[in-house]
Amino acid sequence: MELEVRHLRALCAIADTGSLHRAARQLGVAQPSLSTQLRRIEQELGGPLFLRSHTGCRPTPLGRLVLSRARPLMADLHLLVTEARAASGGAGLRIGSTASKALAGWLRRLRAHGRNPSLHMNVSPNALLRMVADGQLDVAFVHEVEGCPLRIPAELRLRVLVEREPQCVSLPVDHPAAAKQEVDLTDLAGDRWMIDPTVDGEWDAVQRMFRAARVSPHVLHGDYHTADALVATGEVVTVCQPTRTPRPDMAVRRLKGDPLGVRLLAAARTETDLDGVYPALEEAYGEVARQAPAYREWPERDRLDPGGPLRPPSPALP
Repeated sequence: MELEVRHLRALCAIADTGSLHRAARQLGVAQPSLSTQLRRIEQELGGPLFLRSHTGCRPTPLGRLVLSRARPLMADLHLLVTEARAASGGAGLRIGSTASKALAGWLRRLRAHGRNPSLHMNVSPNALLRMVADGQLDVAFVHEVEGCPLRIPAELRLRVLVEREPQCVSLPVDHPAAAKQEVDLTDLAGDRWMIDPTVDGEWDAVQRMFRAARVSPHVLHGDYHTADALVATGEVVTVCQPTRTPRPDMAVRRLKGDPLGVRLLAAARTETDLDGVYPALEEAYGEVARQAPAYREWPERDRLDPGGPLRPPSPALP
């Protein structure tokens, strides 16, 4: 077996995400397939590259050596592709993002300014930041869960879109707590919750939230697309962004005391790269936030984001 680019890409993904499961999702392959590929790579290189445990994967000394060579090779390859695309006139703006209602408006504004963006979605903000640092993406829009700092590569430049975005709860519209504008966690202690543990920091933060409220609800693990379907049928409740649009069968409510928050960040390799995309992102986020009932009814909105994208739009000049 000879090492190929896809093998180096797989090793970097496992190291970046700290998990075979998350790396497989990022690469778009099945986890058993990635596990088999890793075993073959390790056989070829003569030893284990990662220590596996119930908490994830971390590089062995041999793994760190291989990664120290693999990362520059991958960065050079992506730089080659970028320069070739630019020379052929096919270059576009490569955006990475975690889930956000602001994405559609952001992409629309960028296209209106001739930026030709492409979009790469990932539940792992750490993986997206690493992709920007490695030259695979031009800019990333990510969230940092409160109490779970991201691993931000030192070479990246950051803009904070919202310092603290309090998270809400999504619940069936006929749930008794949906009659309230603000829901106490004790009102949901008897419900099943669905949480996506592959989102960096999410599960740890939710556990801290439950401990602080002294509740121990039953928790199911699953992705948030599945959670939406189960919320609508009354099976679960789940955390959600305040920009989440309510549906006839689903309510979005604030959590009393705002116990769970995230910081919203844009990252790029240079300030110039950020200057070219950040104003459109700020406008797009402000647009969806002002349309979201959970934000419109939030009495602390101005304090949470003084002077930021949630401020009312400036009146048009005559």
